[in-house]
Amino acid sequence: MAASIRNPILPGFNPDPSICRVGDDYYIATSTFEWYPGVQIHHSRDLVNWRLVRRPLERASQLDMRGNPDSCGIWAPCLSYFDGLFWLVYTDVKRFDGNFKDAHNYIVTAESVEATWSDPVYVNSSGFDPSLFHDEDGRKWFLNMQWNHRTESFGGAPKSPAFDGILLQEWDERTRKLTGPVKNIFAGSSLGLVEGPHLFKRDGWYYLTVAEGGTGYDHAVTMARSRTIDGPYELHPNPHLITAKDHPEAALQRAGHGQYVETPDGQAYHTHLCGRPLPPHRRSPLGRETALQKCVWREDGWLYLESGGVVPEVTVPAPVMTDAIPEPKVIETDFDEPDLPVEFQWLRTPLPERIFSLTRREGYLRLFGRESIGSWFEQALVARRQEHHSFRVETVFAFAPCTYQQVAGLTHYYNRHKFHALGVTWHEKLGRVVTILSCPGDFPHGRLTYPSGSGVALGDGPVHLAMEIRENDLQFFWRASPKEDWAAIGPALDAAVISDEGGRGEHGSFTGAFAGLFAFDTSGSGLHADFDRFRYEVI
Repeated sequence: MAASIRNPILPGFNPDPSICRVGDDYYIATSTFEWYPGVQIHHSRDLVNWRLVRRPLERASQLDMRGNPDSCGIWAPCLSYFDGLFWLVYTDVKRFDGNFKDAHNYIVTAESVEATWSDPVYVNSSGFDPSLFHDEDGRKWFLNMQWNHRTESFGGAPKSPAFDGILLQEWDERTRKLTGPVKNIFAGSSLGLVEGPHLFKRDGWYYLTVAEGGTGYDHAVTMARSRTIDGPYELHPNPHLITAKDHPEAALQRAGHGQYVETPDGQAYHTHLCGRPLPPHRRSPLGRETALQKCVWREDGWLYLESGGVVPEVTVPAPVMTDAIPEPKVIETDFDEPDLPVEFQWLRTPLPERIFSLTRREGYLRLFGRESIGSWFEQALVARRQEHHSFRVETVFAFAPCTYQQVAGLTHYYNRHKFHALGVTWHEKLGRVVTILSCPGDFPHGRLTYPSGSGVALGDGPVHLAMEIRENDLQFFWRASPKEDWAAIGPALDAAVISDEGGRGEHGSFTGAFAGLFAFDTSGSGLHADFDRFRYEVI
């Protein structure tokens, strides 16, 4: 029997974990940014085994991210439960570059996580990373960081003055509006870049945890407390509860931004995001993942990591004896069901019927060629998270292009300036070809390179494509028939540039690498591609 939690508990792109316990059930909500539907909610009963159960922001009345820039969209949700309802607050960020963020905060509710969630109630736009605290007297308090545009905080290089403290204001459930004065209750520590606030109450103290240091290698969970909800707040003696910023040797880097939770018998845990960078460049293709640390309360009334110090551990004690369910080494879908497999998402649009169908041709995922790969509006790209540093993906599909403006295939994708794609298209001299389109971190221009030149000529019929990623290296393969051997195409490419730190740098991208299927048709004809299979194998 195992009795330990193995971090990260949610591998791959799962940042900003907000944890909520209801009875014996635990839920974690994480950010999804420009990926649709919005917000991932995982469930567990033992803190060891987790299962994705819901993405609640699933229709146009709740969320429309067409036009949202890369790494905008849903930031830092907060999930809570009070008075028979689940409450989810979140930000929809509409701008990234320049001095402004245009961050709009909303609340949705549901009687159960698996139910249909309400339409959103607008709250404010003064900053991002909102949370909702339900006090013992029934009053509700809304928190978010305040964004100050009057600084040089833009272009992927944030400065502390832009992160202008944590705002607190009462939220009136009857009127569904904020009420009373707005108070700036916490400026953060000297580390700066204060964000991600979460409140909880224990033994008459209001405890506040925030994220600081930016979501790169200086990240931290900072803790403070006050006898009154609006402060003043005194800092933790450390003052950071969790951080790896001074420990480059730690297995879990970039640790910060999480939330406290207690088990039914009073054991203490705290979530946080983390990264597992690859040497030698310290890039994190898996993005910001979710981890969980065991904590203890000491006689001074402060929370500490049970392991001592502030550095997060890979293995921590679980609250109960439990078996860890082995993860499958191969995940394969034949697209035989009428719904997209739960591990897949698409980009931005609340109108998925415009970009894919699982019913137009039985047993196939049909992608309708829309705007170019990397479009912020309507691109047909359906993908799943990269969850391992080494893996292989295979697919087979039918596609009959008649112009070079029509391309479909397989991609290792982060955003418009960080992707590698193996596609089938048309060449005026070679006819139908398989070729590579790559944008290896060219920010801000997003210019393509073509590592296989004009490509390799193909005959008619379905085409098999594959990509194999071994840590920092990616190799594409193709074949015309399952009776043939796989043939490598193009050189080994830089897989690690498809990462948070690749291209623009660590504070310029917030999601993670995906493996997926794409189709675009910039002629406007909407030519479709029919994908018969998608296979993800850990190697």
